[in-house]
Amino acid sequence: MVSVAGSRLPAMLAGPTWHARLTSMAAAPAAGGSVGGAEEPPAAGGDSKENKEAVSYWSVAPTRVVKEDGASWKWSCFRPWDTYEADVSIDLNKHHEPVTFGDKAARWTVKAMRWPTDIFFQRRYGCRAMMLETVAAVPGMVAGAALHLRSLRRFEHSGGWVRALLEEAENERMHLMTFMEVSRPRWYERALVIAVQGVFLHAYLAAYLLSPATAHRAVGYLEEEAVHSYTEFLRDIDAGKIENVPAPAIAVDYWRLRPGATLRDVVEAVRADEAHHRDVNHYASDIHRQGHALREVAAPLGYH
Repeated sequence: MVSVAGSRLPAMLAGPTWHARLTSMAAAPAAGGSVGGAEEPPAAGGDSKENKEAVSYWSVAPTRVVKEDGASWKWSCFRPWDTYEADVSIDLNKHHEPVTFGDKAARWTVKAMRWPTDIFFQRRYGCRAMMLETVAAVPGMVAGAALHLRSLRRFEHSGGWVRALLEEAENERMHLMTFMEVSRPRWYERALVIAVQGVFLHAYLAAYLLSPATAHRAVGYLEEEAVHSYTEFLRDIDAGKIENVPAPAIAVDYWRLRPGATLRDVVEAVRADEAHHRDVNHYASDIHRQGHALREVAAPLGYH
């Protein structure tokens, strides 16, 4: 699909929330005719824009990433090896029946969060999706950071769960980047996002420190609601209530969508991602309920 100048990247480890992202990388000449992927330094004393190279956080000149057709890779928020094809064969009706008090508390908390969202956004699913993704991207980052710090404190492996949760957060963020191209938020919607994220971040961190099982269960129920919302989104597209516009370019590259893909294809891919997040978080909650550390049962997810 793509090539990276002067380097052959290893295949990425398959994450729990989507299928393996195996991308074949081939060496490609860097811009300016440089060999081995190293950018030629600008001429001494040159101050023109052409001679000014952007550098990474580590002060290393970036490689030139191109597609297989030779076109430059234009996305800085993700790279070709982060792309994948979504598995859309999901169970739409899958639901975890609350058993413990924590399960019931998590379920009713999510239901309470959905009620004002339904009132505020009505059937404006593009804006609803943006709000949903700004919230859904928080738990993976919070839980991943908490497990990362615990791994450092206890001098133990995480069983791959840190990576799995951070990948979940990154995937949710890419959903937001995509829907930003579909529907532009108004100023008061941006203000609402800031307020909701500030409250939810601290609330979820406190919940995760008190009871990881309940926190993961809440995310599982949140993802169940997301699957339902995106299903309604698809129904409105099919009914002609929402225009089935061409898919944004960022979505075509991220999910490797077919040529001529539309908004419907994007929503279907996003819904599949949410279903995978739903299953992973319910699974994580079950592990904690059984009294096991996540690292002890991470093998089924393909991490080591």
